[in-house]
Amino acid sequence: MKGLAFKIGSFVLAILVCISTLSFTVEKHYCGDFLVDVSFTGDASDCGMEKGTVPKKNCCKDEVHQVEGQHELLQSSIDDFTIQKEQLLDSFLISYRDFFSVKESTELIYNDLSPPDLPVDYQVLYQSFII
Repeated sequence: MKGLAFKIGSFVLAILVCISTLSFTVEKHYCGDFLVDVSFTGDASDCGMEKGTVPKKNCCKDEVHQVEGQHELLQSSIDDFTIQKEQLLDSFLISYRDFFSVKESTELIYNDLSPPDLPVDYQVLYQSFII
């Protein structure tokens, strides 16, 4: 049950990231007060009134609505690499290398000391047990 909830949560968060970075454009063409065409992928087709020979006022208009997504999650190029990022990367690599390095010490500090006395179990030594 826990694994299923984890997978569903991961999927929902991935979809949320994809939707938040999505940007698109909606184009609408109006002829007078009437909506003639809506396009999400390219230019909205016109109604043909603009190509006419009527020199009067133009009753057609185009509306363009652009929805911008966030651009903070975009990959940066090597040109955006600053000295602060280099210092962060260097400190991370050094600490990562030192964290996983195994250092064996060959120096024995307590060579001249005797080992501690072993504790003596007096009940077993004198064989006097409480019954």
